[in-house]
Formats: sequence, structure tokens, C-alpha cells
Amino acid sequence: MNIHEYQGKQVLKQYGVAVPEGKVAFSVDEAVEAAKSLGTPVVVVKAQIHAGGRGKAGGVKVAKNLDEVREYASQILGKVLVTHQTGPEGKEVKRLLVEQGCDIKKEYYIGLVVDRVTGRIVMMASEEGGTEIEEVAEHSPEKIFKEVIDPAVGLQAFQAKKLAYAINIPNELVNKAAKFMLSLYSAFVDKDCSIAEINPLVVTGDGNVMALDAKLNFDSNALYRHKDILELRDLEEEDEKEIQASKFDLSYIALDGNIGCMVNGAGLAMATMDIIKYYGGDPANFLDVGGGATKEKVTEAFKIILSDEKVKGIFVNIFGGIMKCDIIADGVISAARELGLDRPLVVRLEGTNVELGKKMLNESGLNIVAADSMADGAQKIVALVK
Repeated sequence: MNIHEYQGKQVLKQYGVAVPEGKVAFSVDEAVEAAKSLGTPVVVVKAQIHAGGRGKAGGVKVAKNLDEVREYASQILGKVLVTHQTGPEGKEVKRLLVEQGCDIKKEYYIGLVVDRVTGRIVMMASEEGGTEIEEVAEHSPEKIFKEVIDPAVGLQAFQAKKLAYAINIPNELVNKAAKFMLSLYSAFVDKDCSIAEINPLVVTGDGNVMALDAKLNFDSNALYRHKDILELRDLEEEDEKEIQASKFDLSYIALDGNIGCMVNGAGLAMATMDIIKYYGGDPANFLDVGGGATKEKVTEAFKIILSDEKVKGIFVNIFGGIMKCDIIADGVISAARELGLDRPLVVRLEGTNVELGKKMLNESGLNIVAADSMADGAQKIVALVK
């Protein structure tokens, strides 16, 4: 789950992480009032969307008086920002963060992620702040420094100081920077984050080390432990189909293609998308119905796929182990009849109750193309869509 920058800063502030003072605004008038209350000669007006690259897209403006605040707020609110993370459709700005300006001397990058290779949290640091870390990794990988954190003892002060020295934090501010990193790590672990990015971390003219931006992502499987975090969820920033899927405990992610996929098991779902691409098609989604799906769950999954206007055909690829093929068939038939199936449908079933499942599909009267294998099914749906 993602949250907005201003929400992330509120969370970090609880752990002693230094952030600029700021206020959220949902209208131009609220933005002006926020700037007045901050009482600094310079404020920054920042678009709040769940995506990076806002500055390059015109979503971050420095205002030197209230007239400029009003002007920039009018420009940004309601604007559709297109960044490298939003895709070509962009995201509409519905809220702003109005924040105190600060005297920036130097920008850095600090990030925490879970490294799947080591199974441990890794803190990354770079003196190339303000730049996407992917770009730094591509063009200047030697400028990214990492510390692997032992979960038994957590991030140690010597590791934080080692990173601070590596990225050339001024000597007199190394202790402040180390304290910042330790506080960030505490927030990351306590709140079950999957990503914490401070880009940029800044050193200011008055000797402060603070988070000028903050991106926090949370492990959705741990949200039951964090009702305070769950309350920060902004459904307007999420795909409606993904929200609906989460209500039925379906793993669904919308993609840009035109072939809808319904699969059981994350590994098989990934392989299904790969094989569709291999045969020249484009998957419209990742959808894993899981091992314990019911008829109702499968019906809902099918409805979600059909609600995507980009979908020109559907590939159902089920290997029935825990999941029985007849339950999948029952759900597909139910949804197709309820919604009126008007697109090609290819079904590959294998495993428990496969013969019963195939029999139900064959006798349903629906226009369903049977597939003998995953490769056969992928080739057939790609051909039908084209």
C-alpha cells in the first residue's frame, strides 16, 4: 500500500525524523491559508499523487509570495500529471502539500528495501540526491553504497556513520545524519514497510539534516497490525478494479495489454503472462485467484477482467491442485452468463476434477475455445485477439 508524501512525513516525524513544516490543501484557498500560517518568505507547492517524478512533470513549484502560491495552486490542482511512474494516462492532482522552503546546501539519497537475495533489510545511500535511484544505478553504480542489516541487532550506529562518510556528508553533520538513518530504520521496521525512500535528504544552511521528500510503501499483508496506516489509504489513487479485487482477497494488478488472464498461483500467473508475450500478445492484468477460491470469488474475478474496456479476449489457465477445475468452470460460466460474454475466451484446465470441469464448459452453450496446454492456449488467445 502506498501513501502520500505528507502522510509519510507525518509517520516519520513520530520517530524523530526531521521534516519541513507543511500542511495539506484540497483547494486553492486552503493552499493560500496554509502558506500564511507557515509564515516563511518562501514556500513550496507540491502535487500529492502516488508517483515519483512530480517535479519534472510540473507538479512542484517554489512560491515567493502569496500571489504565486495562489497561481501555482491553481495550475497544479486538477492537473493530470504524467510521470515515468504514472504511465501515459497520468494521475489527476486532488491535493497539495504546502511546505516551508529551506536553505538547501546539498541533496542526498537514502533508501531502505527488503533484499530478496539476502532476506534482509538493506539501507542504500548516494550523494546523487534528487535523481531517481534507477538512473544512478544505471549511469553511476559506484555512487550507491549499501549496508546489509542484521535483523537480530538492527541498524548499527557504525553502519549509519559509514554510509554518511561514504556519501560525503559534512563531518560536523555525520552524527545528525546517522541519527536520521537510525530513526528511519526504526520507522521502517515498526510500520512493516516494504520501501522507504528519502529523495532528497538535504543538508541545510543552518546545519539541519532533513527529509525533503518521503516515499513509504507498506506490506499489505501486515496492515491488520497497523490500523493507523490503513486509515491513510487514498482509494482515489488506486485502480477501481484493484480495489474491488482486494475486497475478495484476489491478487490483481492492472496492466496495459488487451488479453485478460485468470490463473491460480502467482508463479503460474507470471508464466502465463510471459508466454502470452512470447507469442506476440500483451497481458491486460495479473490475476491470481489463489488455491482456496470459491465459485463467488471466481465469478468476481471474471467480472473484474470483463470490466476492463481494453480487454479483447480472456485466457483462463488453471492447474487444479487445491483449486478444483469444476469450481473454476462453474465461476466462469456464472460470470459469463451474468455479464454476457462478448469476447473470445480460451480455457486451459488441468488437474483435480479436470474432466468434470471440461464437461461443464462444453455443455454450457458458451463460445469457449478449449486448449490442451499453456502454450496452445496462449497461441489461440493471441490469434483470436489479433
